Amino acid sequence: MFKNPKYSCPVVRWQRRKEARPGEIIDAALELFCEKGFAGTRMDDVARRAGVTKGTVYLYFKNKEALFYALVNEMVVPQVERAENMITNHAGSAASLIEVLIQQWQQNIIKTKLSGIPKLIISESGNFPELAKFYIETVIQRGRKMMARVIEKGIERGEFIKCDADYVSRVLLAPMVFTAIWERSLASLDNETYDVEKFFKIQLEIMLHGLTKTN
Repeated sequence: MFKNPKYSCPVVRWQRRKEARPGEIIDAALELFCEKGFAGTRMDDVARRAGVTKGTVYLYFKNKEALFYALVNEMVVPQVERAENMITNHAGSAASLIEVLIQQWQQNIIKTKLSGIPKLIISESGNFPELAKFYIETVIQRGRKMMARVIEKGIERGEFIKCDADYVSRVLLAPMVFTAIWERSLASLDNETYDVEKFFKIQLEIMLHGLTKTN
C-alpha cells in the first residue's frame, strides 16, 4: 500500500494495536470529522464514538493530525490503488475504462462515509493547510495522474482526439468531486430530486462525445 512517508504514523504504534481497535477508532474519526469538522472534533469525542478510553486513542495515535493521516492512508489510498490496478489490468477500450472508474467512484465514495472527505478538506484547508497539502499530494494529484493515463491510452490507441490529458482529467474529476460535496451539504435542502446515477451518465456521455474520434 502507498503511504506518503512524510505523513505516515510510526510503525511501532501499528504493531502495538489489538486487531480491530485501530480500525474502529479511524472509523469513528471519519464520522466525526465529517459531522463536526476537523477543528470541531476532539480526541475525547473520537474515543467516545469508538467506545474506548481517551488513553486508548492516544496509545495508537499521538494526536488528531496523526489520526487524520492514518484515516487517509487506511481508507482513501486503497480506493486509489484499486483504481490504479484496474487501469493496469483493463483490456478493453479507454472509454469503457472511464465508465468503470466513474461507476467505482459512485459505489465506493459517493455511497459510503468517504463521500464527506472532499467537503471536509475544502472547508478546513484554510485553518489546516498541512492536512490539505497532504491530501492533495497523497490522493488528488495521484488521482489526476491516474485519469490522465487513461486519456493518454485512448489517444495512443486512436480512440480519442489529441488533447491535454492532464486538463481533461481535471474536467472529468471535477463533477465527481462536486457530487460528493453536494451530497454532504446542499442536497438535503434542495426540494428538487438530484439523481446521482443520471448525473454521472450524462457527464460520461458528454465527455466521451467530445473525446471520441470521428472518421
